[in-house]
Amino acid sequence: MMTEKEKMLKQLMYDANYDLDLQKERLIAKDLCHEYNQLRPSEEARQKEIMTKLLGKTKGAFTIVAPFWCDYGYNIEIGENFFANHNTVILDGGKVIFGDNVFIAPDCGFHTAGHPIDYERRNQGLEYAYPIRIGDNVWIGAGVQVMPGVTIGSNVVIGGGSVVVKDIPDNSVAVGNPCKVIREITEADKMKSWDKENQHN
Repeated sequence: MMTEKEKMLKQLMYDANYDLDLQKERLIAKDLCHEYNQLRPSEEARQKEIMTKLLGKTKGAFTIVAPFWCDYGYNIEIGENFFANHNTVILDGGKVIFGDNVFIAPDCGFHTAGHPIDYERRNQGLEYAYPIRIGDNVWIGAGVQVMPGVTIGSNVVIGGGSVVVKDIPDNSVAVGNPCKVIREITEADKMKSWDKENQHN
């Protein structure tokens, strides 16, 4: 017979609310998050120590600006040169994997957890967790929410405030609720000046 954790990791319906083992694992992760969030910004060595312990996989260079919250931590993998700004929330019942050079603006959420539409099973504490994957060289704007099972490709920009419910292909700009691709990223984007006085370029 499978444990609730095994069900969770196999993307099956599982008891998230009342299983004692999962409750314990969440408390361990949230205690580490709490400790992390109380550190002074200058305590960089201790920050890295906690995150290396909390997260399932890290590479050399990463920055996660407090406050940060997750459910388990061990289901989160971050690539090289990862940056997450204030108030990042990752509900990692399922795997959440970030590639290299991912830039996350403030107030973003990555939610692998979902619940049944019928209230009977939802009230029993049942849920599912579908993995989220983010490619390389991705910029996720402020307030973006990424939903269960979504894959965002490489070289992508997600506009602020978007709710991403479907996969986003490589080399694209996508915005909105629900988030949709509005155009491809092209060589012309490398030529644009972002100086305030040159907005027409």
